[in-house]
Amino acid sequence: MTQQAATGRRRAEAPAAQAHGLRPRDAARRGRRAAARPGPVRQLAEIAGVGQKAGVALAATGLVLTVTLPTAGTEAAMSPAVADTAQQPEVTASGEAVVAFSRTSVGSQVDPDGRLKQLLSVQSAGGVSPAQAKHTLGAPLDSMVASSPFGYRVSPLSGWAGEFHRGQDFAAQCGTAVKAAASGTVTFAGWHPYGGGNRVVIDHGNGLETTYNHLSSASVSVGQKVERGALIALSGTSGASTGCHLHFEVMVNGEVVDPNGWL
Repeated sequence: MTQQAATGRRRAEAPAAQAHGLRPRDAARRGRRAAARPGPVRQLAEIAGVGQKAGVALAATGLVLTVTLPTAGTEAAMSPAVADTAQQPEVTASGEAVVAFSRTSVGSQVDPDGRLKQLLSVQSAGGVSPAQAKHTLGAPLDSMVASSPFGYRVSPLSGWAGEFHRGQDFAAQCGTAVKAAASGTVTFAGWHPYGGGNRVVIDHGNGLETTYNHLSSASVSVGQKVERGALIALSGTSGASTGCHLHFEVMVNGEVVDPNGWL
């Protein structure tokens, strides 16, 4: 009875499995597959492993990865290299240390007077090359409209073709502000008896001078120190002049040179 009952139960249970369309062998196979499938934690670990490998591959190709660090515990997670850099002591110099630099290296459009002073401090203005001289003087007028150039020309007064024009003329209405081309000391401010009319001369040092001629008036006096761009006079037509303009000269060791080489 006992054996038959047990056998009967086994035979009765077999159709239940077949009722779901599964044979006993299929049910066992499904159980093994379920056991082999990774759980959620294992899946995350595998995904992280793939991401880590991908990151290594990207780093090897030279790409930069952006990593977001947690805000809490950032100092503790800081790499040793960063921590060592943050703790480096300040570099200081003793009070007896001599720090020197060449002003020529910092002379630029921001400090044009510094460049000019450096040039004139190491050599006479006569030894300055054209490349060095260019742009060392500032514009004496806000609007630089050239009219009559430096050199030989036909005199506008006499008509003589062999007149030597000692400077560069710039068109300017009478009363236009005239400014110092560079810092220096005023050595002359008055009437020039040889055609310059009202004239101002500024000495910039070491053989370099600039002159401003045919002025209607001057606002500086002899011995006065002026800065580059300072108002020194108003343009006019005094002296040997045919109309309102500024006659601008550059003198090197007492000899006039083409102002355009310095402007």
